[in-house]
Amino acid sequence: MRPVFGIAGYVLREAASRKFIMAFLIGITLILIVLSMSLKLEVLDGALAATRLFGKSVHTSIRAVDVALRPLFQACSYVVFYGGILFGIVACSDFAPSLMSPGRIEHLLALPLQRWHILAGTFLGVMTLTLCGALYGAGGLLIIFGVKTGYWTADPLISAALACGSFAAVYAVMLTTATLVRSAALCAAAGFITFVTGIIAGYRTSIAGVFEEGPSRQIFKGVTLLLPRLSSLADAAADLATSQPLTVSSLQTLVGGVVVFGLGVLAVGFWLFDGKDY
Repeated sequence: MRPVFGIAGYVLREAASRKFIMAFLIGITLILIVLSMSLKLEVLDGALAATRLFGKSVHTSIRAVDVALRPLFQACSYVVFYGGILFGIVACSDFAPSLMSPGRIEHLLALPLQRWHILAGTFLGVMTLTLCGALYGAGGLLIIFGVKTGYWTADPLISAALACGSFAAVYAVMLTTATLVRSAALCAAAGFITFVTGIIAGYRTSIAGVFEEGPSRQIFKGVTLLLPRLSSLADAAADLATSQPLTVSSLQTLVGGVVVFGLGVLAVGFWLFDGKDY
């Protein structure tokens, strides 16, 4: 595994040299600072008496802090989940194509590395970057809400971890695309298509009713059955972030589906990359 970690470190150094990590941290930090300065919470004996956002009153009734913060945690969970995946698609689309660019890939293949080391290391490096960013953002939110209200919970961190797991399936498609075409734009397009179809797959049961009985409905059900159900995972992440019962029937099945999809696509990518002539 040492060569895999070596390539992952190479990806992280590449991100640092492009000032990507600095821009990543500055962007998240600015959002947290703006939120901490604009959000005013008045807490009395464990109850939220008043909330002001950008100087305007949001709600006036007195409620328990954990209940009052549920909509806020829920909204933050969806922002972290969907916003994080979209940001990851755009920000990480260039890593694999640049690693496989002419000259660089020949240099890597000349080293005592197996081809799967390069793909696995790239995947591991990008996911390390994504996980650190998600935990930094979610952890910052927890600290802000905890300091302002005295209510501490680690549930939003689970939400951030689910978002990273979902992005892993999306990035598996982007990495496999990079083995076919060394284009950042096409990698981003493949990731975006997986993201949108993954949202649709989460609502496949209700959307299937739109199609008439017959081949079209069966084709839709068959195609969406193979996709990761990202919208269902987003709903589960929001439920976990607000400490409410899960609305999905089985979180384990959803996570298992994402893992199987990601590993399957990665296996195809390894097979394509192994047979590629550079």
